[in-house]
This record gives sequence, C-alpha cells and structure tokens, in this order.
Amino acid sequence: MFANEVLDRFAERSPASVMVRATMENTLTPEVLDGVFESHAKRQHCRELLFSSVVDLLGLVVEGTRKSVNDAYLAERERLSVSVAAVYQKLQKVETQVSREMVRRTAVRMGDVVRRLGRRRSCLPSRYRLRIIDGNHLPATEHRIAELRKTRQGPLPGHCLAVLDPQWMLIVDVFPCEDGHAQERSLLPQVLETVEPNDVWIADRNFCTTDFLFGIDRRKGFFVIRQHASTLSYELVGQRRKVGRCPTGMLYEQKMRLSNRDGETLVVRRVTVALDKPTRNGETEIHIPTNLPARDANAHVVAELYLRRWSVENAFQELGQALHNEIHSLAYPKAALLSFCVALLAYNVISVVKSAMATVPGGLRREQVSGYYLAGEIAAAYHGMMIAVSSRVWKREFGALTTARLAELLKQLAAKIRPDRFRKNVRGPKKPRPKRISGARDHHISTARILAKRNQHKTHSMTA
Repeated sequence: MFANEVLDRFAERSPASVMVRATMENTLTPEVLDGVFESHAKRQHCRELLFSSVVDLLGLVVEGTRKSVNDAYLAERERLSVSVAAVYQKLQKVETQVSREMVRRTAVRMGDVVRRLGRRRSCLPSRYRLRIIDGNHLPATEHRIAELRKTRQGPLPGHCLAVLDPQWMLIVDVFPCEDGHAQERSLLPQVLETVEPNDVWIADRNFCTTDFLFGIDRRKGFFVIRQHASTLSYELVGQRRKVGRCPTGMLYEQKMRLSNRDGETLVVRRVTVALDKPTRNGETEIHIPTNLPARDANAHVVAELYLRRWSVENAFQELGQALHNEIHSLAYPKAALLSFCVALLAYNVISVVKSAMATVPGGLRREQVSGYYLAGEIAAAYHGMMIAVSSRVWKREFGALTTARLAELLKQLAAKIRPDRFRKNVRGPKKPRPKRISGARDHHISTARILAKRNQHKTHSMTA
C-alpha cells in the first residue's frame, strides 16, 4: 500500500493509528499552526520555541501518550532548544484568540475531508447550515500559583463555548473565556458576530435570551433554542394546537410574539413537547421557540433538531473519557484553555477517522464507533509508530495530498479495521440504586466475607 515497508506493517496491524497520523500530517501542519500564531498573536513572538512545538507537546498529553507536559518535554527534549521553564512560560501567555483560530482554521480543512468521504443526510433543505452551541467549564486545577496555595477553594481556569457542526461532527468554532465565574451569556455578543445567513443555531435554554434571538434573526439566521423561564420577553398568540407525536411525547404548536427593549417585535412559532415521562427536574413540557419557516421545518423536524443538541454533550463526554482534555497541572487560564483547544483538535481528528470508518460497506455506523476504544488504540501504538517511521516518510506520504486523495486513502485504511474492535458497548436500562448502609460506624467491609455469605445463601437455597 505504501512505499515504506514499516509503515505498511502498521497500516495492516493498526490502521486506525495510521489514519490519525495521516490526518494530522495533512491538516495540522507546523506551517498552518505557526501561521495562525504569527497572524493572531499580539504580544508573543516565535523565537527559539515554535507554537507548533508547544501544540505537539500538549497533543502527546491529550492523546494519553505522555502523562504530563514535563514528561512530554523530557521525551522530546532532543529536538527542543529551550528549557522546560520556557515551555511553561510560553503556555501561560498564549492568547485566547490564537487558541480559537487554531480550532477554526484546522476545522475548515478537516470539514473538506469529511465532505469528500460522503455527504450526510439532513432533515432540512441543503441551504441551511446547522450549528449546535454549548458551554464547558474547565474543572478546578492544582494550586500551583503562589496565591492559590493559601486557599482550599478550587481554582477555576476558565470556560469555553464550543460550536459543533452536527452534519460533519466537527467542532468548528470555540469562544474561550479566562474568567471561570463569567456567565456563558457574556460571550453571546461574540457568537452573534459569527452568525451567517441560513445558519440554524441549536442550543439549550441558557442561550435563550431576547437579545440573542433577535440578533440571530437580524443576521438572517435561524434558531431552535429551548425557552428559558425568565430570560425571554414574549406573549403567546392564538390557541395551541396539537400536531402529532414524537418519540418523547405529544407535539403542540403555537405562535408567540417576542419583544425587545427597543420596541421591536418578532413573531415566531413555539413548538411544545408534552413529555411522556417528566425530566429529572420534574418538568413535563419543553418549549422550543423557532423562526424556521414551517414549510421547511414542521413541528416534528423542530423537535428532531433540538434532540441533536445532545451531540455536543456527547462530544464533551468523549473528550473527558477518551482524551485527557483537562491537564490539572496547568493552572494559568491561557495554558488551560490552550490545552482544551488542543483536545478539540484531537476530537476532530478522531471524528474524521470515525467518518471514514462509517463509509466501509457492512461496517459500523458512526454512532456505533467507540471513541474510548479508538483513543486507547492510538495511545498504545502511536509512540512506537512514530519511532519506527521517520517524519520524512509521513510528510512524503501524506503532507501534500489533496483532501480528495486523503479521503480516498482513509477509506482504504478503514476497510482494514475489524468492526468488532471498536464497537461501542450498549448498556441496558439503569437499575434502581439499592438502599445503602451508611458506613459511619464500620468504615470498611471484607469482600471475601460478603462473597462467602452469598455462597452460603445459594447452598442453603439449593438444599432447601
């Protein structure tokens, strides 16, 4: 398959790892990453330590190949001409606009690769572009900064709004914020600047504000956003009418008139799902305002679009389970946010691999592929593969490929993967949690004695 015999052997034994490296070699090149830094960094400059080298180090940690930034530095020390202190200083000062543009720029080329793999079906006409937005707060870091050592409080390094394209399953934009206590809504003015005509924005109720909905409509975009109980100024118009059922309940539709502080009004539809089972918060109805034309999106389509909101939740879950997206030793906000954005790059690369696997006839559907098993395979094989195959070989084989040729090559590699190797384990329905003994008096218990009692009970039942 390849001119290099060692690379050919890895393609036969671990094709998923080769697919990941091929995608990275073609889309996450040093030229692209360093170009992003040069065009968007305002205070920092590249001297001895390139931005692409910093991203490579973080990538080793995110993928699970190395346990920490220091471990990654020690492994790559020979090709770096700076100290580990210089690496950390660089991390602490990378501006958030650089991290954001890194995700945006690389997602464009990866999106082109996925499009070449095959167009996905959509419940809306092709002129619409779906965008799912959600927030992710980074967890507390270690108390490494001097001022943090005097408190037991968990230091929050920031949060992000991530934008997912559900058609191609790629994170296409991110809005980093260094203030861990800042509201997600404080970033909505930045989000509005990116809204384009025929964009359809899907979000949970935290994003349902009067200004945001009016702003999307003003830019000729559309929204499918769950209604918040107190952040929307509106009045209902006419009678609510029943329009059928969806998988989770009965569907209703009614007009509603939105109004803002400038006296403007906007008439939209409100689709209501009367749930068969209440939510865990006891809610029996979900209201979804939308300005999508009824001819393109009836109530059933609106409900289906809102259900896709879970796609971004699943992406965050996969980041936590399959990738090390939170490096707790990076206490400085800029460093923590850069680390999270590198994890988003890794998620996008794995997503491209999943899309290629879904093109194999008789193979797994994309949602059946386990990101956890895929990331485990990569972590196990990647380091040895990079030692055995030189960087010159990777660059020669994949660096100059067009997106069409890369997509075709990924399909060929995906055909070598055993589907059962990366199939998700689908769990059954959850069982109710049994009542537990507090353990306040006896803190520990012997597992062997518990099992002995179980066996004694079974023996007694059989002889009775």
